[in-house]
Amino acid sequence: MSKNPEELYKEREQRWNDAVAIKEPDRIPLAPFTIFWPCRYKGMSFKEAMFNLSGAAAAYKETVLEFNWDLAPSMFSLFSGNLFKYSKLKLFRVPGLDLPDEVPFQYIEGEYMKADEYKEFLANPADFIIRKYLPRVFGIFEFLKTLPEISSFMGLGGVLTIPMTAVSPDFAQAMEDLRKAGEALIQWMGVQMSYETEMKSLGYPIQANAVAMAPFDVISDFLRGMRGSMLDMYRNPEELKHAVKLVEPYQAEAAVSMARMTGNPRVFIPLHRGAGGFMSNVQFEEFYWPSLKKLILDLINAGLQPMPVFEGDYTPRLEYLKELPKGKIVACIDKTDIFKAKEEIGDRICLRGGIPASLFVAGTATQMEEYCKKLIDVVGEGGGFIIDGAVAGIPDEARLENVKAMTEATFKYGVYRK
Repeated sequence: MSKNPEELYKEREQRWNDAVAIKEPDRIPLAPFTIFWPCRYKGMSFKEAMFNLSGAAAAYKETVLEFNWDLAPSMFSLFSGNLFKYSKLKLFRVPGLDLPDEVPFQYIEGEYMKADEYKEFLANPADFIIRKYLPRVFGIFEFLKTLPEISSFMGLGGVLTIPMTAVSPDFAQAMEDLRKAGEALIQWMGVQMSYETEMKSLGYPIQANAVAMAPFDVISDFLRGMRGSMLDMYRNPEELKHAVKLVEPYQAEAAVSMARMTGNPRVFIPLHRGAGGFMSNVQFEEFYWPSLKKLILDLINAGLQPMPVFEGDYTPRLEYLKELPKGKIVACIDKTDIFKAKEEIGDRICLRGGIPASLFVAGTATQMEEYCKKLIDVVGEGGGFIIDGAVAGIPDEARLENVKAMTEATFKYGVYRK
């Protein structure tokens, strides 16, 4: 007798949660992260995927149903092209706008806060973000750089300043672009909500809705840039640590709010600067780990399930992960030696990933099957393993036969009990 969608939903959630709790589920969960692959598989260009969000959602749905993955991938990383277009966001280049249609979006890192602006940022973060940061990264908010300090808006100063800003030459166009950007944001959110509602009705949980970032990465990615933050560890260490500490509560609060609103406890946490090669273990202990650990613990204490994505090689950091509570997080593995990770932390932390991008793109179906079997036999022993591609999940350029081989190998070899 076939199971109904509600029963399948509960079964898939239980399979995932057992793996996270370092238990043996009925089978190793198969929950690939992906961005453009379903769209490319269904014949869409990168431009089409970003500017035809309903079509992209249909491609996601069809792909999940065809492969019967346990959790449906979230769509939050497939950004709205129109949102970027009308907000004139300078942090990204977008296919169809700044890039050819067949090239994925690209992040443009910059030093959007100078080293000598730490004092200003730390003294009044809101004022700095409104008058300095937003005009630097959003073309739509260029007019904000003409504002006086926000604190001067109180009393007569605000009565005089706000109308003066509204008659600036750029204001009318900015308001029109802001309206269009708002409409694009609402559409993007609406498509995601419709997709998630439909997938749940078909029996598929969604991987994650909430996102948080390592506090150090917030400063490094969006304010100081990689070069700036690396230099700050030597030249401005106290200011850097103060800034990192300042942003941590906001990351936790935003993630908790989104998770509770959607009812999905899983929180996606991309990690960019903490890997070996960016900083030493001594620097990791001083600048990166304390705030990241606090963020993860804050989310756990709120009843959520953090999913830190350990981009790069975290093999030198495995000892630190032993400080986290058992059976509460999912560690997404990139270049870390996943077999060593199994030995070191596999008895307390669920590991996800392990399949190199190169195998998806350049390997054969036979090689994929053999590697997946090895992962299942070794990393999957005793539970605590979720199979997926390394860090980025299924690469945009993955061969169809290799995605099929991963899926089939999981169903064939990943069963713990009948």
